[in-house]
Amino acid sequence: MHSNPLYSVKSHQQTGNQPPVTNSNNVFEIVKDYGVAKQKKAFSNSLILAIFAGAFIAIAFVFYTTVTTGAGDAPWGIMKLAGGLAFSLGLVLVVVCGGELFTSTVLSSVAWTQGLFSTKALLSCWLRVYLGNLIGAMLILGLVLLAKMQLLNGGEWGINAMQIAQHKLHHSWGQAFALGVLCNLLVCLGIWMTFSSKDILAKALLLILPVAMFVSSGFEHSVANMFMVPLGIAINAFSPESYFISHGFAANAFADLTWGHFIVNNLIPVTIGNIVGGASLIALAYANKPKQTINTMEANHNASPVQTHKNSQGNTPMKNKLNQLTVSDVMQKNTLQFSADRCIYQALATLSEHPLSAAPIVDDKDQLIGFVSEQDILRLLWSEEYSADLSYQLKDVMQTEILTVDAAQPISALLEFMVVDKEKLFPVNQSGMLMSSQYQSYEQRLKSASAQQPSIYPVVHNGKICGVISRKELTKLMVKQYQPNDQTGKQAA
Repeated sequence: MHSNPLYSVKSHQQTGNQPPVTNSNNVFEIVKDYGVAKQKKAFSNSLILAIFAGAFIAIAFVFYTTVTTGAGDAPWGIMKLAGGLAFSLGLVLVVVCGGELFTSTVLSSVAWTQGLFSTKALLSCWLRVYLGNLIGAMLILGLVLLAKMQLLNGGEWGINAMQIAQHKLHHSWGQAFALGVLCNLLVCLGIWMTFSSKDILAKALLLILPVAMFVSSGFEHSVANMFMVPLGIAINAFSPESYFISHGFAANAFADLTWGHFIVNNLIPVTIGNIVGGASLIALAYANKPKQTINTMEANHNASPVQTHKNSQGNTPMKNKLNQLTVSDVMQKNTLQFSADRCIYQALATLSEHPLSAAPIVDDKDQLIGFVSEQDILRLLWSEEYSADLSYQLKDVMQTEILTVDAAQPISALLEFMVVDKEKLFPVNQSGMLMSSQYQSYEQRLKSASAQQPSIYPVVHNGKICGVISRKELTKLMVKQYQPNDQTGKQAA
């Protein structure tokens, strides 16, 4: 027998791909889950995704450099905007294709403020993502140099790259810090907005303007600088003296492009600024919001169900009630059970008179050994041309690979598992990459996202069966929540 407690039901939930919502409190809950998911990722998985993210940002800066090279007398603001729009490709790739980016990963501090993991776990998560971003940036740097892209447009591309890098090193420490704060304010606000969107296209569009603004305004992004400044250092180090002279520069014009200058005067203050801008000013600013929501629910706990439903926004009170209920609160405790040697005809007769169409099969120690439904017996009878003198027992027809439910499992998790196929609703892989080649709206996907799961489950606790729960019980529960017993009297009053 394959016993499958409902922790396996959780495996059908895709972390990070939550149902789109517009309520800001619900978005906060999604951001908390987002932070927990990042912290729980295996080191190797997180590192690989971080490498991809670092590469995506580096590719975006290649695009930025190309767009802004040879601008000539073009208006300064227009060229900055063009470069910013080009660079937005980086964050769009991270969100759509999947990646772990340090500047958005700092939003995991939301979950940390709620005590969902330790400070050590938080810093460890940040460190591995930061390291992966650096590796990804260096890989693209090597490819750019190997491709000799610095020679594009007669070498103007390389000169532009060095000038961009040099400009970044001319900030004071405080200026670099402040520009880092401003940058990650916009990055994290952009990421935050994507949690309230319904589809990938909307997520991408929501990111473009925040990214275009921070890039065109000269704000500092630590991961982008991991690529851009080392690129300028490398071009300066490997280019012959004639290269600079041919473009009207002295051989030592970019001598301040050094690793020491970069790390001390740019990377460190910008990284700290990014942390403050994302982890502090954005994440911590929202940290008290759920507490206010909880207090409101607690204040309304003694109010009548009709009043609570009327005075609330959306269905948050209903969801809160479902989250508080467990399977043991709803299941049928004194349910029908069979022994394995029961005659199939007797079992079918009993099931026909019972509210449920299936029942567990147990041994003499109340251990679950199988599950049988009307359909199982009817299928066997069909195969025997509906003969009335068969000697089959339930052990011959029962199912031994069984999905079971733990009595302590929240009702909300079971209900989701039974009614929604999240892989159809959110056709993305674990990295967040879209797997469907056909675009459909959220509403269209929802209609076809019916879960192909059993409607009845045995409930186990400490290895023994203690009841049965079906979709019918969950339906009755929902009806009771929407139509309280005293509703008619209250409406008449």
